Amino acid sequence: MEIPEKLLKFKYHFLSALIFCLTLYSLTLFAPRFLTILAYFWPLFLSTALFLFAVVVFGKTSLPGSDSHADKAGEGLLDYVAGRPDQAVESYPSEM
Repeated sequence: MEIPEKLLKFKYHFLSALIFCLTLYSLTLFAPRFLTILAYFWPLFLSTALFLFAVVVFGKTSLPGSDSHADKAGEGLLDYVAGRPDQAVESYPSEM
């Protein structure tokens, strides 16, 4: 009598393990095979791999620019977006 009483203490654990095993089995039974997924998505995988390869090649072959030019490259655009373009600021008369 002692063993069934101890087993009843773990009935929720056994039930959850059984449900987990049945879920895992049903997923393996009803899910598509890996080769089916690979056959469906091979153009996407190939184009992504070629794009990443091109990024690596261009990253290694491009010449590094000078730091002074890189710092000022987007400065005009940032001033325009911030609402203070150089021409408009210089055209206002000073209020002294």
